[in-house]
Amino acid sequence: MLFRGVTAQRISKTITLYLNETAPPNPSPGPPIGPPLGPLSALNDAACTPPALTPGPTKPLLLMLPWLGSRPQAVAKYCEIYFRTGFDVLIVESEVSQFLWPRWGLDYGARVLDVLQSDRFVSRPLLVHAFSIGGYTFTQLLVHMSHDTQKYHSFIKRIKGHIYDSLVLGSLERMATGLSKNLFPRLESLVKRASILYFRAFKCHTVDYFNTGIDVFRNNPVTAPALVFFCQNDALCDPESMEEIIAYWRKRGMEVTDRKWEESTHAGHLRRHPQEYLSTLETYLQSLSMVPLKAKM
Repeated sequence: MLFRGVTAQRISKTITLYLNETAPPNPSPGPPIGPPLGPLSALNDAACTPPALTPGPTKPLLLMLPWLGSRPQAVAKYCEIYFRTGFDVLIVESEVSQFLWPRWGLDYGARVLDVLQSDRFVSRPLLVHAFSIGGYTFTQLLVHMSHDTQKYHSFIKRIKGHIYDSLVLGSLERMATGLSKNLFPRLESLVKRASILYFRAFKCHTVDYFNTGIDVFRNNPVTAPALVFFCQNDALCDPESMEEIIAYWRKRGMEVTDRKWEESTHAGHLRRHPQEYLSTLETYLQSLSMVPLKAKM
């Protein structure tokens, strides 16, 4: 994903930083950065810039957690939105093993937290945008935060907003459905049944962790304004469960913006409803004072 004026730094196999060098720490409105010069898959270690090219400490950083099996071209469309509004983007990808064995997911969450609290990022305001299983990965960070809120107090305060897009939420069956649809759509029924059997057989290592994560997410230690995108016909997200969490957050005093469609596509709302999606996102970002008032997406 090489855009004009954007350089890449590979931090690890699944974590990549994109530096938006065309935008100052407080970007002024201007034309779009331009069309992508190549897909994400074209990125390799040789294309990465030296670690010495670090951004200014006050420029906002977007932590993006894509959906499982996301295509580079699809992720690039979301990155371009944030490049236009002055963000650098840190992409943290998820692996299915971290979902199948949550202990590994927690270990990965701890490593991501270490990266975000390293010298190059420690002073930067954060915005989180998590899609589908990316919400599960972010929840692993939340679990660590909830265990030691004093240690992560300053980190939590740096998060100015969090966006959840097409979360996998609901019953164990929905989780198994999400896994089968994303990994083996041609064998969906078989993989779904096998996944349910696996989760039940290793309940203390899987389901119990999932339940803990859902409870932590519900009692989210991050109380900054939130934005939630979901739809009524998503087989992977129970809309009633999502609405219950939103209502609970509001009862706790959190500011929550939600956009629900009767019909849409899991992790594809931008493609199905581009104008409504961008308008909602733009209004939300401007309410956080993280983008110029006249900046356009």
